[in-house]
Amino acid sequence: MGWQIHQTDVKTTFLNEVIEEEVYVEQRQGFEVPGWETNVCRLRRALYRLKQAPRAWYSRIDTYLQQMGFTNSDADPNLYYIIVGDDPLILVLYVDDLFIAREETLISGCKEDLAMEFEMKDIGLMH
Repeated sequence: MGWQIHQTDVKTTFLNEVIEEEVYVEQRQGFEVPGWETNVCRLRRALYRLKQAPRAWYSRIDTYLQQMGFTNSDADPNLYYIIVGDDPLILVLYVDDLFIAREETLISGCKEDLAMEFEMKDIGLMH
């Protein structure tokens, strides 16, 4: 059986990731807390469009992949690989998509492990 490439989309990638920096936002118009209208809110987790969100997401997925046994490539920080038996399994991270390459049985196991940590949508075989 030959190599296959599967694509998986990780849902809510940039939402609710823990951020390291101190980030403050004004209260949104119409949602101010009465008596506290001039106060700002400190974010503890990322929101969409927050410039720190991609870094927080990458840190989380990088840590998880390394815990799974993947090694980060020296050539590209978005390329990961793991050797299962004598077979390599390759994973490429592109924003919120994961491309996993190898034989179907190895890919299925990898997707199951990832789905235990992340809410994912299986897009299937690449065309």
